[in-house]
Amino acid sequence: MGKKFVSIVAQFTEEGKVIPMTLIWEDGRKFSVDRIADIRKAASLKAGGVGLRYDCLIHGKQVYLYKDEDSWFMEI
Repeated sequence: MGKKFVSIVAQFTEEGKVIPMTLIWEDGRKFSVDRIADIRKAASLKAGGVGLRYDCLIHGKQVYLYKDEDSWFMEI
């Protein structure tokens, strides 16, 4: 298992929170984030690394997106 780095289009709130809106796959396909159920600091047990974990619903599937200091990734 490992990390899959992805590009994210995000919204920044007035309070400084970062909210992912769209995930962009390496081939250019775009997937809207339908819902964010939870945001918390957590470790990726499958891929390693610590950051903010966004529990998202993307295209009808539960996905954990992680934001570390300077990148976004998901577990594969």
